[in-house]
Amino acid sequence: MNPTVYAARLGLSRGWREFRQTLTSVQDIFWYVFLAVAFVVVLFFQRDSTVKGTNVSLAFSVLPSILGMMAAVGGLQGAAGSLAVEREDGTLLRAKAVPNGIVGYLTGRIVSVSLGALLGLVVILVPGLFLIPELAETGLSGWLTFLWVLALGLLATLPFGAIIGSLAKSPQTVFGLVMLPTMGVTAISGIFYPIFALPGWVQAIAQAFPIYWLGLGMRSAFLPDSAAAVEIGESWRHLETLAVLGAWALIGLVLAPMVLGRMARKESGSTMDARRQQALQRIG
Repeated sequence: MNPTVYAARLGLSRGWREFRQTLTSVQDIFWYVFLAVAFVVVLFFQRDSTVKGTNVSLAFSVLPSILGMMAAVGGLQGAAGSLAVEREDGTLLRAKAVPNGIVGYLTGRIVSVSLGALLGLVVILVPGLFLIPELAETGLSGWLTFLWVLALGLLATLPFGAIIGSLAKSPQTVFGLVMLPTMGVTAISGIFYPIFALPGWVQAIAQAFPIYWLGLGMRSAFLPDSAAAVEIGESWRHLETLAVLGAWALIGLVLAPMVLGRMARKESGSTMDARRQQALQRIG
């Protein structure tokens, strides 16, 4: 068997085991539940309002965009945070010592973070089915669109999260490196209000990033075709969604192993121990 393929298979197995361990972590489960409760409360108060000029409930129009945003944030923050921690505790150093270890490590990280992001969406979708009757009427094509947009969106964000995590000086700096830019891009990506209300140059910037296309793809999966009237070009633009998310995924999957490999070559027992001592001083 090809060594790279074998390393990837080991990474798949490792990713699944890490995800199962997450399900036993009270802290991780609490975070999923907390986010779900927060968004469900928002949807609860929006369920009786409708989008102006339509009969679509406000909660139903907002939910897909929230799912797209959470997929993007989950991919970026999940990969960046875990990689920064595992760089500091020596996990990445041990991966470097194994033939094709970086490939296996990155594969495992993609699997575990993707499953965690999917779980986060499920804990919002399940109560959403009870609060929003229109959601339960989604057909097979809608759910299939949800799945391919989600899969491609995670592939478009996870590798870049891994790159950020590998370059971060410490786990404490990851939040600022990921969340602040993500919040800025989210604000102009039509997640919480129609993007056509923004200036043309702002729309152009938003369309260069995956968050806009994740939100658009999720809306196309669940909302009626008439809702596309408030989108750019009055269309769901599936081909453009596929092209942009695919381009980000391809670039990320090419760059991430290179950046991680280069960074891992600079790792040594002494540098890891120095970071560990700094971490202990911060705690102390």
